[in-house]
Amino acid sequence: MTVDMSQFYEVFFDEAMELLAEKERLLLNINVTAPDTEDLNAVFRTAHSIKGGAATFGFSDITEMTHVLESLLDRIRKNEIILTIEHVDAFLAAKDVLTMLIDGHRHGSTVQHQQVATVSQRLNRLSELGNVVASTSLPVETAAATVEVAVESLLPEGMHKYHVTLPVTPQRDVDALITELGLMGAVQHIVLPNDGIQFTLITENSADDIFAVCSFVVDIDALKIEEVSAVVPEPESEAVAISVMVEPAILEPEVAQPQRRESDKANTNNAESSSIRVSIEKVDQLINLVGELVITQAMIDQRIAVLDPMLYENLLNSVNQLARNTRDLQESVMSIRMMPMDYVFSRFPRMVRDLAGKLGKKIDFITQGAATELDKGLIERIVDPLNHLVRNSVDHGIEIPSVRRDAGKSETGKLTLAASHQGGNIVIEVRDDGAGLNRERILQKAQQQGIAVSDSMPDDEVWQLIFAPGFSTAEAVTDVSGRGVGMDVVKRNITAMGGTVDIRSTRGHGSTMRISLPLTLAILDGMSVKVGAEVYIVPLTYVIESLQPEAINLKEVAGQGRLIKVREEYLPLIYLHEQFSIENHCENPEQGIVVILLIDGKKAALLVDSLVGQQQVVVKNLESNFRKVSGISGATILGDGGVSLILDVAALMRTLG
Repeated sequence: MTVDMSQFYEVFFDEAMELLAEKERLLLNINVTAPDTEDLNAVFRTAHSIKGGAATFGFSDITEMTHVLESLLDRIRKNEIILTIEHVDAFLAAKDVLTMLIDGHRHGSTVQHQQVATVSQRLNRLSELGNVVASTSLPVETAAATVEVAVESLLPEGMHKYHVTLPVTPQRDVDALITELGLMGAVQHIVLPNDGIQFTLITENSADDIFAVCSFVVDIDALKIEEVSAVVPEPESEAVAISVMVEPAILEPEVAQPQRRESDKANTNNAESSSIRVSIEKVDQLINLVGELVITQAMIDQRIAVLDPMLYENLLNSVNQLARNTRDLQESVMSIRMMPMDYVFSRFPRMVRDLAGKLGKKIDFITQGAATELDKGLIERIVDPLNHLVRNSVDHGIEIPSVRRDAGKSETGKLTLAASHQGGNIVIEVRDDGAGLNRERILQKAQQQGIAVSDSMPDDEVWQLIFAPGFSTAEAVTDVSGRGVGMDVVKRNITAMGGTVDIRSTRGHGSTMRISLPLTLAILDGMSVKVGAEVYIVPLTYVIESLQPEAINLKEVAGQGRLIKVREEYLPLIYLHEQFSIENHCENPEQGIVVILLIDGKKAALLVDSLVGQQQVVVKNLESNFRKVSGISGATILGDGGVSLILDVAALMRTLG
């Protein structure tokens, strides 16, 4: 019987992506100077596991790439090759290529075959050069000849060779020369024990493309140089002049790199946890069924409320027990959708590392509260806003080393991504110790864009200006930022999730972007309010208090509309019955109830007829079942079977202008 292997593809893809994410985490945390053997073994196992799965399912391109990767990793973990920054960069590039190949098989997305070939050649080159390093027990002349052959055979088509000879004198050091050449961070050097130093560089046409042939650095503390005697291209040369020091002292290349420290690093022991893979559709279906059960339970509670407790004591006790079991079941099922924030946080160390390298910055990336859980639906939607905030901190917040040094700071900036539970919400913070927001610059830019501002505006309001569409204080547009898009998307997306975002910043000491989100969008705590014959749900996270207004505190001011005075503060008054064109029960405002709302640091008062009570409701998507209604974020079913609409507080606040 022939087995259809395609039915297992998704399992392989999921496991492969998890292994690649684990590989990236290990590589970003690895100590290149003294790598932990178990870390090297773990990285090797990720490549080996993916290779085995790809071979099983016939994905030959993935198998070939992982085979090359596995071979080099195997030599490094056996101490045949010394691990360097160049190896780590090559392994991360291989991770990107494998992700692209997997997406190609999984979703039919485009595969850049030239990128695959380049990374494969890079891994092969590093592996072959490892053979050269291992041969240093040969006489100097023989070792040099071996290197020449290896380099010549690995030279990519269309590339050119450059040969630089440096005489030895006591005046100037090698690092100064490398800086002069403009090759800092791109050159690895091989040292002659007597006459001087020789570099062999391979490039296409530009010095920007130069990369090192050799992946190690030997001891150069005693060597000095005077000047560059020649930098001459040799495109027609038959061999590349390279000299190798016999039995050199191997050192770590001094290549600046951003550091990552995870203060609550996940437990990485080998204990296996028992788990089962279930599609998200099945989980959602289960949650919907439990939601229906909760609604049915509410209906039963309403029906039995009119029964005599003396006559129906046993029935009431049974119903109460059912209510407790239903609540426990609901909480258990909801926890299935909860995922740790590490699912999101694990994406950023690589991004911070790459951006810091591109911008010439040193950054220590720290995560806190990675085990804090959030609903899967929200956790997927928070990735994009966090991406913008982190990039903003790296680009605009943290300064380059020289500026930080002049300001009396450490050259290495700190960027912290933290998550914690506070009440029924999750709070996510992006903190940096950079330059902070420039109040004057923001106000100037706002005026240029026609935004009404004043010098007397409090800082909180000034900081919120950066969320305006098209707003940017960048002097020039780069591939990182500067186009004025991103921060307005952050605000819009977070608000759509029922969350808020605020900013704290001190000039010269850094900024904190603080996001507050409900733990889940499937169930919320709400306050039921009545207007006429209709019952609406106000999300409890926005409610500060409720009170009965007095006529003396109700004002109507020209240009500002209707206001209510609450403890010496005038708040805009929203008449809910006017928003939805329904008849209200109260003829005068002082006969109703005012609910004080707070969102994004702004307050408003919502006028309703009466309060019904506080309850937990199951959220239903109104748009998919009916249509989008302005001012309404969803619907729920009440205990009497009626439908109640859930208010979109952010949309109601926007009507105030």
